[in-house]
Amino acid sequence: MIRLHDKYFKPFLNEKEIQQAVKGIADKIAADYKDQTPIFVGVLNGSFMFVSDFLKAYQHPCEVSFVKLGSYQGLTSTGIVETLLDLPDNIEGRSVIILEDIIDTGRTLKELVHLFANTNVKEFKIASLFYKSEVYNGEYAIDYFGLDIPDRFIVGYGLDYNELGRNLKEVYQLNQKYMINLVLFGKPGAGKGTQAQFLKEKYNLKHISTGDVFRYNIKNNTELGTLAKSYIDKGDLVPDEVTIKMLEDEVNKNPEADGFIFDGFPRTVAQAEALDNFLESKDMKINATVALDANDEVLIARLLERGKVSGRSDDQDVDKIRNRFDEYNQKTAPLQDYYQEQHKFHSVNGIGTITEITERLTKVVDGL
Repeated sequence: MIRLHDKYFKPFLNEKEIQQAVKGIADKIAADYKDQTPIFVGVLNGSFMFVSDFLKAYQHPCEVSFVKLGSYQGLTSTGIVETLLDLPDNIEGRSVIILEDIIDTGRTLKELVHLFANTNVKEFKIASLFYKSEVYNGEYAIDYFGLDIPDRFIVGYGLDYNELGRNLKEVYQLNQKYMINLVLFGKPGAGKGTQAQFLKEKYNLKHISTGDVFRYNIKNNTELGTLAKSYIDKGDLVPDEVTIKMLEDEVNKNPEADGFIFDGFPRTVAQAEALDNFLESKDMKINATVALDANDEVLIARLLERGKVSGRSDDQDVDKIRNRFDEYNQKTAPLQDYYQEQHKFHSVNGIGTITEITERLTKVVDGL
């Protein structure tokens, strides 16, 4: 077992197994290209060890080059935005074979295909040492691969966790207990705060309220809080990447949690996609989204009662309450469709005693 940052990893593939996979790819490509001089293009940073060992195993004429892709800071894996190292100049009319360390969802692969779309190469093939076929979107053919592996987060042999682990000769997989990550929806007055507290205690989850996180960062003048305040002061919306970075910090501060409840984020489909991509980068995912569903008139009565105690003006005006309900409906409908397509959306009856509602929520969570 090894530790990198806050995570522990256990052995997955030994050096001999990796080298056999590398040789297997080299032999397959040699069978097709030994009478040509192909250009092998490695994708940095991950493929440097694979490319090195591959070239030792490929004993035929060839050329080698590298490309490097960059993404938004704080939005790991949310989308490739620029090419940091350009394509080689002499690829016109040549056979080009991309050498990737790993292909999972195909997000990076899509950008690589776009890079070559406007070039006049003779042919373009894709080779990957590791291939996660169960999560690959299948948009492009994978011409050669060394090992088809399960959807596990792995490090070593060029692969990293927050830049650590690339230099390991063997490959390790994340040693992680099963986590429950929830998104909690509900109109004002639906009881999200009460039920989040229960879920937090019963399942050892960390409740991350976007509003609380914003207030903390702004009050304590953190770098992110200052940045967020600069947008708020100008009357602008805080960019999603700033919010995601705040959430990332909260997740990283709670490695002991068995999962997280995200409350107040996402509010749009774009935010939901960003959250999915951030969690994917940490080998996590949203397991379920739960909406506390309740009749508007019941909620209005609850809020008016709450307003007598809280003193909040927006809990004492029926028109303001209905406007908040309308805004919730407009924003939540697309999110409901997004999560239903992933079979992760659950609606729970939010009318009844606290205990009754809690039992309904427990049934959903226990069924995950």
